[in-house]
Amino acid sequence: MQIEQIVPLDKKRSRVCLDNGMVFALYKGEIRALALQEGQEVSAALYQEIYGGILLKRAKRRMLYLLGQMDRTEAQIRQKLQQGGYPEGIIEEAIAYAMDAHYLDDARYARNYVRSQQEKKSREQMRMSLYRKGIRRELAEQALESEYILEDEQELILKWVQKKNYPGETASLKEKRRICQFLMRKGFHMDDILHVLDHLT
Repeated sequence: MQIEQIVPLDKKRSRVCLDNGMVFALYKGEIRALALQEGQEVSAALYQEIYGGILLKRAKRRMLYLLGQMDRTEAQIRQKLQQGGYPEGIIEEAIAYAMDAHYLDDARYARNYVRSQQEKKSREQMRMSLYRKGIRRELAEQALESEYILEDEQELILKWVQKKNYPGETASLKEKRRICQFLMRKGFHMDDILHVLDHLT
């Protein structure tokens, strides 16, 4: 195994490219301390020092810092680590570690999300939001099934209508169209929207 390139990334880090296709970022101080150079043969011991001693430890620290700020999905953590220039193998090991320790749990994230958002968002809006966050379809559906307790979305529609100060029976066609479009963007079905609005006129 050989170092093909060492390319500056920014003021502090450089990208190290090995001839086996592995690419990773190291701080310039680490590169100096390890005396890494282009064309250098990488021994098994040196590779293990870089992989396990530096990159894996740093990826775990970075991941725990991110999870300490707020709960995140596996997909969100994966994206953050990819942006940090970590190799795929390191990312997989770090994520497996977090899952084993229950620091990272997409099912828990989905349940918490539904509990915290159901008074603000429609069922459909929460479903699409969970998908965008990288939650698998079956986990999103399980969370909605177990945690979504609002029996009638028309109650939530009414709350939004009141919050938007919709004038009810004095509303113009333009105002009715505007509130309908707003509620549809929130993920509510037109039948439910019209049912609520008709009862206000």
